[in-house]
This record gives sequence, structure tokens and C-alpha cells, in this order.
Amino acid sequence: NWTPVPLWAKFFFQLVFAGTCATIVSGAVAERIKFHAFLAFSFLLVAFVYPVTGHWIWGGGLLGANNFRDFAGSTVVHSVGGWAALAGVIALGARLGKYGKDGRVNPIPGHSMTSAALGVLILWLGWFGFNPGSTMAAMNGSAISHILVATNMAAATGALGATVAAWLMLGKPDLSMILNGCLAGLVAVTAPCAFVSIGSSALIGLVGGVLVVLAVLAFDKVKLDDPVGALSVHLVNGVWGTLALGLFYDNDVATNVAALATGLSRGEQFLVQLKGVLY
Repeated sequence: NWTPVPLWAKFFFQLVFAGTCATIVSGAVAERIKFHAFLAFSFLLVAFVYPVTGHWIWGGGLLGANNFRDFAGSTVVHSVGGWAALAGVIALGARLGKYGKDGRVNPIPGHSMTSAALGVLILWLGWFGFNPGSTMAAMNGSAISHILVATNMAAATGALGATVAAWLMLGKPDLSMILNGCLAGLVAVTAPCAFVSIGSSALIGLVGGVLVVLAVLAFDKVKLDDPVGALSVHLVNGVWGTLALGLFYDNDVATNVAALATGLSRGEQFLVQLKGVLY
């Protein structure tokens, strides 16, 4: 236990991260997976895959030891869960009736957008534990404050970016896209929230909101059926957030907030982040 918090507190915190990785998969494979198959999939992911990739980055493994940075899990949690979800989607195939023989995409809307909106608001609140909690030190108020504001800024700009992108591309505002835009901003800022300025976090979230709209449409084009947009939110924006850490890396913020400065230039840090994504 390398943190000043009690070992069991750290264990529980990491337990929730591992559980989050598995729940990302649940949204992507919803409505056509058998329960026992999902249990087996989740067990393999959390027991064997997540600990290895997590150790690479947070346990002193080959990526972390070579200056790869991911403060709260854009890669460790979100893109790992997203890659696993992609495997599940490919293996299962699409829901019946989702794609017509003529290539048409038949929307299967959610049953309650009220519940979806409430869920996103709860997640937005939960992220204030997810990201600042990764400091593993409640005494550092200035670091926690920076991370809180960076996280909130990216969520807000992510929702705005998705609103504009969906309105322009679909001809009307789309609540599901707006909600996923908020989550996209949160996912994207999860890695860089302690390494970039507040202004940069706003831009990262804005790009994430646009990306999620483009990705949802792109996955439907190639007939990858993802009922809740989990691939677009977690995989695409997990990768984007990881790369954005390098693009917007600020050595002063990394020193004062994350206490994990690498001393690399933005270009050098970007190449390190890219290598980590490819791993």
C-alpha cells in the first residue's frame, strides 16, 4: 500500500474501479446476452485482464515505469472496458431487426429517457469521487479542487459539444446524444484531469462530446450494435482522453496536482501515451 489511506480503503476504491470496467461491457451487450455468459465474461475480465493492464499503469509495470500517465482510468478502466465490450459486440452480433437488409439502421429507442437522464446525473456526481479520490490523499485541497473543476468543466463542455454536433448532423437536438456527450467529456478528462489546465480540460471535453456523436453514427454504419453507446463513450473517449493528456500536458500542473510529473515535452508525452494505447 503506497498511499496514506488505509489498505482496505484503497482496496475498496480499486474494487469499484474494477467493477466499473465490467459494467461498461453490460451496456454494449444489452438485450441479447445470456446472464450466465455475462457472469463468465465479467469474471474473466476482472480476474485476469484488468489486474494485468492495471498493473502495467498503476502498479509500477512496463507502461507506468516508462512515463505513461493515466490519473484516474481513461485507459485502465474505460478503454479496457471498451475494448472488452467491442469483443462482446462482435461475438454476439446485432439485435434482431436492428439493421435492415438494405443497410438501413432501425433505431430501438430506450424505454425511459427520464431514467437515462437521472442515471447520467448520478454518474456525473459519482465522478467527483472517481477523479479527485484518485489523489489518495484527502489533505491536498488544492489538488482536489483543481481536479473537481477540471472534471466538471469537461462534463459540461462534452454535453455542449454533443448538443451542437447532433443538432447539425441529425437536424434536431437529441437527448440521448447530449447525455452521452456529458459522459464522453467525463471519460475523456479522467486521465488528464491532474495533468492539464482547466482551459485544456474544457477543450478536451468539448472534443469528446463531438467525438461521441461521430462514433455512434460510425459504429452503426459498420453494423456494430451498441444499445447505449458504450463503445462511443468509453472506448473512443478513453483513447481520446489518454492521448489528450499528452497533447495538453502541463508539467507545472503535473507537479503540483498529480505529483507525477515526467519532465517530457508535450510531443514526447503524446508519443508515450500513444504507445500505451497501442499496448
